[in-house]
Amino acid sequence: MADRNELEEGILLSIDFDKIKKIGSIDEGVVPVVVQDVKSKDVLIIAYANREALDYSLKNKIAAFWSTSRNELWIKGASSGDTLEIAEIRINCEQNSLLYLVNMLKKGSCHTKDSNGNTRHGCYYRRVTDRGLEFIDH
Repeated sequence: MADRNELEEGILLSIDFDKIKKIGSIDEGVVPVVVQDVKSKDVLIIAYANREALDYSLKNKIAAFWSTSRNELWIKGASSGDTLEIAEIRINCEQNSLLYLVNMLKKGSCHTKDSNGNTRHGCYYRRVTDRGLEFIDH
């Protein structure tokens, strides 16, 4: 696996195909959450929620998740300021994944920054090609 900087800022394809296996080994029960900008329809983030994160999101109208790497409640924007306001929460047919439709209260939602030091709009800022990865403008 590539180092964190190469993983987030590089053009080398290094997909973590073991992510779901790793999540399956934690003690907390979680479901995937697709986070979509309610206006642009851009998919911003894929994260995970447990009951606590869902309850927080419903009560406070702010997107919250369960951090599977830190094993704690992750309230989006609490430290970065990139808060995501909940417009609506949907559930799939099998009730094993969620869709958070959100309003971005700032310009970005990803924890990474572009070459100008601005928070990226979303986490999907590169496309996969047969040559590797390439950055896309948003």
